[in-house]
Amino acid sequence: LARGGYPALNVGITPTTVEVFAFAPGLDPAKIDVNLDRGVLTIDGERQSALPASDGKTTVHTNERFAGRFRRVVSLPDDIDPAAVDASYRDGVLRISVKRREAMQPRRIDVH
Repeated sequence: LARGGYPALNVGITPTTVEVFAFAPGLDPAKIDVNLDRGVLTIDGERQSALPASDGKTTVHTNERFAGRFRRVVSLPDDIDPAAVDASYRDGVLRISVKRREAMQPRRIDVH
């Protein structure tokens, strides 16, 4: 993943899930599109500008907050279950949890 994209992402794997966290405060969850197609997770949306409308009397000196359309793409491992995806948005963090197929998980085999 490239640094500097919006929203910032954390991606991790547990024994049973792949966890994706997108840090995107101030978004309307209804306007976030999350799609999973052939192992590729896509997060699309738009962040509105919080700046006042340009009326000729207002000057913005610094604007470090991203505004506009965004799209992030994450390739997921082969062992995910596309039918078992959960997404939630709370306190500015979009959490996407994708279950991994049990058959694909490593297991210990006892030798007798």
